Amino acid sequence: MNITDILATELNIKPWQVESTIKLIDDGNTIPFIARYRKELTGELSDTTLRDLHERLTYLRNLESRKADVIKNIEEQGKLTEELRLLIENAKVLQEVEDLYRPYKQKKRTRATIAKERGLEPLADIIFAQEKSAEALIDIAAAFINVELGVETPQDAINGALDIIAETISDSADFRREIRDNTYKNGVIATKATKEGKSDFEMYADYREPVSRIVPHRTLAVNRGEKEEFLAVKVEAPIETILSYLNAKIIKTTSPYRSELEGCIKDAYTRLIAPSIEREIRNELTEVAEEQAIKVFGSNIRNLLLQAPIKGKTVMGFDPGFRTGCKIAVMDETGKLLDTATVYATTSQSQADESKRVLKKMIEKHNVEVISLGNGTASRESEKICAEIIKEMDRPLHYVIVSEAGASVYSASELASKEYPDINVSIRGAISIGRRLQDPLAELVKIDPKSIGVGQYQHDVSQKKLSETLTGVVEDCVNSVGVDLNTASPSLLQYISGVNSGVAKNIVAYREENGKFKTRKELLKVKKLGAKAYEQCAGFLRIQESANVLDNTSVHPESYDAASKLIKKYGGSINEFRDRVSAINIEKLAEELEVGIPTLKDIVKELQKPGRDPRDEMPKPILMTDIVELKDLKPDMLLTGTVRNVTDFGAFVDIGVHQDGLVHKSQLADKFVRRVEEVVKLGDIVKVKVLEVDLDRNRISLSMKGLN
Repeated sequence: MNITDILATELNIKPWQVESTIKLIDDGNTIPFIARYRKELTGELSDTTLRDLHERLTYLRNLESRKADVIKNIEEQGKLTEELRLLIENAKVLQEVEDLYRPYKQKKRTRATIAKERGLEPLADIIFAQEKSAEALIDIAAAFINVELGVETPQDAINGALDIIAETISDSADFRREIRDNTYKNGVIATKATKEGKSDFEMYADYREPVSRIVPHRTLAVNRGEKEEFLAVKVEAPIETILSYLNAKIIKTTSPYRSELEGCIKDAYTRLIAPSIEREIRNELTEVAEEQAIKVFGSNIRNLLLQAPIKGKTVMGFDPGFRTGCKIAVMDETGKLLDTATVYATTSQSQADESKRVLKKMIEKHNVEVISLGNGTASRESEKICAEIIKEMDRPLHYVIVSEAGASVYSASELASKEYPDINVSIRGAISIGRRLQDPLAELVKIDPKSIGVGQYQHDVSQKKLSETLTGVVEDCVNSVGVDLNTASPSLLQYISGVNSGVAKNIVAYREENGKFKTRKELLKVKKLGAKAYEQCAGFLRIQESANVLDNTSVHPESYDAASKLIKKYGGSINEFRDRVSAINIEKLAEELEVGIPTLKDIVKELQKPGRDPRDEMPKPILMTDIVELKDLKPDMLLTGTVRNVTDFGAFVDIGVHQDGLVHKSQLADKFVRRVEEVVKLGDIVKVKVLEVDLDRNRISLSMKGLN
């Protein structure tokens, strides 16, 4: 098996791209670094493709390792043939290897192993050979009676021999492959309710669907229903077809033992093969479903983290509440905490009036421009207060409804207590709500991605795989944006290429002890940040105050010489360079400066706008001044909303009524939609039409057909 060829075919890239990327990975380079600064070597592969390649490379290398172990184990038993070796070496998936290894695997004591201990293997060979004999089988079996070993009658001997044959049939890789394929293609997933009454699994109370057609989110729903003991789930296989196949393959037309073998084959299938094939198929369905759910979750997290920040505005974070009051925090345009308060805006009218007075005073005092309102408990009542304040104040003021998912997790975290040791836990949530509007990336990286609330069945998938994927997504997002070396928190810095949590803390410690970083090279003075780590991280860290303008760009220090020559060639200053940039011949200049064309293009792009933020190109949050009630919605009403979550079956859109509406997959576009994320992504601003409003169940059905 040639790993390079397999990866090139699967990812639809050139073999040289695979080989070069593998070498870069093996040399200890991170995916963000490879994606950004080794484009010439990879043929400009994206970070997503590079992560897919890395994941598959790991799988294929593990597969090769398992093959070597299996071959060694069979060889040590003296049972390895050249044919078997080739079959194992050519296996493309782990399941194939395990099927081939199954007959040679050390088993627990089974009916077959007990029968072998009783000396019945020769009788099993006689029956399986199916050669005509002058003696009846019962007479042949009589020779194998051994009372001391538990074989008291000829029938005992026959039964034991048939147990050995049943296990032999069950261990056949060819039979298992055929049965697995047949069950997958023609089997049915059947579910039955195990409890009466209403539940989230009502649609699966008496449900049947072909195994080959069940979609990922239904697999996870069925799994959850089974785990919570609301459902009984079974894979119904085409038993008669399978038994006919086995009979035809095993029983000779002239077999004298047809009756015994038919019973043995049925036993082999029902007792040994069917249960394990059912487990394998359900595991396979679950793996596919988990992969899809994790992929959707990762895409949602990526789009959430890369939402456009509200820059240069003083923000009031508003964490709604009833009994314990609404928690308020005001941050200046840099995110620095200016003021806090607790108001009781959602209890009585008199307290609401007093709350408005306090809030107005804070807004005037700190020149608040935007209220960031959490969407949790009491948000509807709090929104009413915000809308009234905006109407009553003679100043530009808006509010934005922000997801507060994970704010309470952050508030009680060790990180929050270090950032705000003198601030009450409940107030920290308001700070988080306000700052995640100012800079979603910097604030949301402080929270476990699984707690951010944009997933689909995230608690039902492999937590290890989920964490690995989400960590990769966060790394890609942080590095694609870059961070300010002199303001970034350790929680943000630890996602930078080449920087772990320990080095991140050392960077902050150095900054606190020595003052702001003046150049990127100063990073080499940070404890435990060596030359390799510097190479990996330097290009992603920005220094706005540096005398060298290149320190505030994503130009890597290794390209400073080329960038300086470029600036000098076109005027000697950044401004003159920008004026003459249209005259640049990239191909000719790349040769002259001895850099790759992709690298030169990136340098030119950065010099045109030093310190640029790629998130500025993303849709801005919708600024609101008044509220819309659920009861105000009517069919055919046209609205603008923000995509808050993307799932396999549709997109949830926030239209400002504190209940996200669902645009079902079938209503996303005028054409057939195979995958939701091909049409919308989290954070998109979209136009929608109201199809139906269910006030009793708080459900809104929306359509995007013909509107975007």
